[in-house]
Amino acid sequence: MKHLWAPWRMNYILKRKKKECIFCLKPSRERDRENLILYRGKHTFVMMNRYPYNNGHLMIVPHRHCIDLESLNHLESKELFELLKVSIRALKISLSPQGFNIGVNIGKVGGAGEGHIHFHIVPRWTGDTNFMPILGETKIVPEYLSNTYQRLHSAFIDHLKKRTRQKGGGKK
Repeated sequence: MKHLWAPWRMNYILKRKKKECIFCLKPSRERDRENLILYRGKHTFVMMNRYPYNNGHLMIVPHRHCIDLESLNHLESKELFELLKVSIRALKISLSPQGFNIGVNIGKVGGAGEGHIHFHIVPRWTGDTNFMPILGETKIVPEYLSNTYQRLHSAFIDHLKKRTRQKGGGKK
């Protein structure tokens, strides 16, 4: 029998669950690298999932605590979908996925445990779902979060600078 070690999961399993909304709390701390926040927009932000389904698993979240799509105003909706496109581009540049799963967590039973709507982007590769999660009930994430963060953060910065120049906004 082979053993696969994933000791970082124990932190999540044993961690005392807080009542606070992580999507409200994490951005308020101003510790983006530690909290895996890749980009802050005016109305929304992009962060990595600390317990990803695959490398590069991102979440796009409105800054304002919203429970559903109908609660988002026009500017929040517009920026959220713009960051969805930017995130996909950054993932393509950094990790070369062959596809994506994109979903929205709405409501507690829909996965938005804190009652804060958020979008998920999960990069996919041929063979990323194999016998391990099915038979072994084990998911392998092949890169440290800090390494993936650095690659994605650089791609976000480069892509957004390029877009700003194209729109005639100059340098930021």
